[in-house]
Amino acid sequence: MSVSAVDAKTLCLFDVDGTLTAARQKATPEMEEFLQRLRQKVKVGVVGGSDLEKIKEQLGENVVDKVEYVFAENGLVAYKDGKLLSVQNIQAHLGEDLLQEFINYCLNYMAQIKLPRKRGTFIEFRNGMLNVSPVGRNCSQEERMEFFELDKQKHIREKFVSALQKEFAGRGLVFSIGGQISFDVFPEGWDKRYCLGILEKDAFEKIHFFGDKTKPGGNDYEIYTDSRTIGHEVTSPEDTSGYVKSSSSTDQLKTLLLLGLLLIISQLRCLLL
Repeated sequence: MSVSAVDAKTLCLFDVDGTLTAARQKATPEMEEFLQRLRQKVKVGVVGGSDLEKIKEQLGENVVDKVEYVFAENGLVAYKDGKLLSVQNIQAHLGEDLLQEFINYCLNYMAQIKLPRKRGTFIEFRNGMLNVSPVGRNCSQEERMEFFELDKQKHIREKFVSALQKEFAGRGLVFSIGGQISFDVFPEGWDKRYCLGILEKDAFEKIHFFGDKTKPGGNDYEIYTDSRTIGHEVTSPEDTSGYVKSSSSTDQLKTLLLLGLLLIISQLRCLLL
């Protein structure tokens, strides 16, 4: 295989927020170009907790055609080569009684929180999860950053999740803090590792995962530490592209050195004969 050939047995799988884009922002032209160049070397996929529409807002309306795999809502909505593979449904899995009990508890809890500002859409219902935001997902970018900085000091989301873990212990729910203003709630096993089960039938030899929320409690932690992936922690979109380019250059150098070594060995054998 030549150095420039596509390695169909290797997948580079990227988180979206904080990895390919700034939180809830559009990908830069440089990032889009980077992904297309990477596709000339390996298979490429993205996995995010957001629904498909939000991923489209960030990575482009035709995102399912820009990369080989798109896993929205942690893979509960899955696309391969531009075609829908599968969709899962949280209400059918958990049941209406548990859902209403959980939603009512969250609304009551948030009613007791005093914040500089509150906006709309405090609980967003998705196919594979619930997204809970104390400030409300309708906040502006400025209000988002205001809450994010306050959350760093007051640990608002962390305390909220701790209360939920205590209240709903043993009920099969998992809580994952990600992004800047919210946290996700989903059934056990429905974190970002869910997409790995879908990928198993494609028999990749290597799956490199890139994410920024890789510490315990972050929404990249489970897939980052999973034995089926090679995890890479990044801090920003710029860090992501720089990291991959550096790794790719190193791999190519190793390949060239190996080819050179094999050539030298072959020549030595000829001399000895």
